[in-house]
Amino acid sequence: MKKILVVGAGQSAPYLIHYLLEHAEGEDWQVTVADLDLEAARARVGGHERGRAISFDVNDTEQRTAEIRAADLVVSMMPPAFHRMIAHDCVEIGRHLVTASYRDAYLRDLDPSARRKGVLILSEMGMDPGIDHMSAMALIEKVRAAGGRIVGFRSYGSGLPAPDSVANPFKYVITWNPRNVVIAGQYGAQYMEDGQMKIIPYHEVFQHTWDAEVEGVGPLEAYPNRDSLSYMHSFGLEDVTTMIRGTLRYRGWCETWLPIVLAGFTNDTVEIPNLGRYSYREVAEMFLPLTTRGSIVEQRLAVWLNISPTGHILDNLRWLGLFSDEKVRCRGKTAADVVTSLLVERLKMPPGGRDMAILQHELEVVHPARGDAREKLISTLITYGEPGGFTAMSKTVGLPAAIGVKLILQGKIDLRGCLLPTEPTIYRPVLAELAAHGLAFRERSSPL
Repeated sequence: MKKILVVGAGQSAPYLIHYLLEHAEGEDWQVTVADLDLEAARARVGGHERGRAISFDVNDTEQRTAEIRAADLVVSMMPPAFHRMIAHDCVEIGRHLVTASYRDAYLRDLDPSARRKGVLILSEMGMDPGIDHMSAMALIEKVRAAGGRIVGFRSYGSGLPAPDSVANPFKYVITWNPRNVVIAGQYGAQYMEDGQMKIIPYHEVFQHTWDAEVEGVGPLEAYPNRDSLSYMHSFGLEDVTTMIRGTLRYRGWCETWLPIVLAGFTNDTVEIPNLGRYSYREVAEMFLPLTTRGSIVEQRLAVWLNISPTGHILDNLRWLGLFSDEKVRCRGKTAADVVTSLLVERLKMPPGGRDMAILQHELEVVHPARGDAREKLISTLITYGEPGGFTAMSKTVGLPAAIGVKLILQGKIDLRGCLLPTEPTIYRPVLAELAAHGLAFRERSSPL
């Protein structure tokens, strides 16, 4: 019997766990779901005879290493900050690891050790990152097989409420780790457009937006997503003049989120002593400079950040609860924790609502065999969640990771090291099974 340890039972984990348990009998697996919240772990297992739920503190070294040692493969659905200790232990103990999060420098540096130990650390096996990489590689492979040369690459991803389920001023719902929403853009961004490199510091990411059109959804706004330039090498596109990876939102998100960033409300490093003693309004006051004394907090904030004191942006921040006189309700100690708690409370899925996951690639292709004719190739995936059931985000994040687990345990992926799913032996079978589950891309093209 193969033993799988799933660490983390949050919002992105349900479909992953469902898939693993659904295949557990036929594949002879036992699936352990480990979370600090035992009831959450039990709810994900649902009493399945091949499942086991445990209370798990990832910071407990003894428990963490014991559970990893007892497993044949580990799946980390924890926040990215915890992947390092899990990955370190997996390499030391000799266990494969699958995550849906970005591969950071620490994991990249584990590559030589993982190879020596015969371990596979497979990162970015979610939706974005994940399905986007795999579908991009398949599309690039197809273009090159037809003799085309790619000169421009744009890729977008997002999880949003479906158009029929938009029910709040932010036009957003929390269907994945809310902390990731709060710290989005924290690392700044860099990309290339028309041969010109662009560097965007954190505080300017949400000012650096542009229009994006998705067929069947309508006009959205995009902002740059982290380091696009690194994927020139990962995708074998070192010669393109445009390389952009972006995140999509409904129009208006960025202009509302920008003041939250500029004011410092997304800070996740400075701890606020006795945070629970203060109201949300008092916390907001802490971030205003002394020179803005007088009048009410929201008006002074508006003047400081140069936004209208009577406009819709301030109305949105007021609706979120940033200026409420209620006492702060959150588990953490930072302003980022405060904002996270408000997002969870306010940006809930409406009754009967559903979410939507979007991935779209836009390639500029030159065809030498056709007199250097230029073509724009667009490949789009749109999928919707089930009202009252699995969210689109849970399915698109969890399913590729679960398929990866199956392929590794079946011995169909024999690669070793700290890798992304940009290898044909990974992305071809994963994409084939995703399509069988209804997650297939629609392609269309037009001359340029």
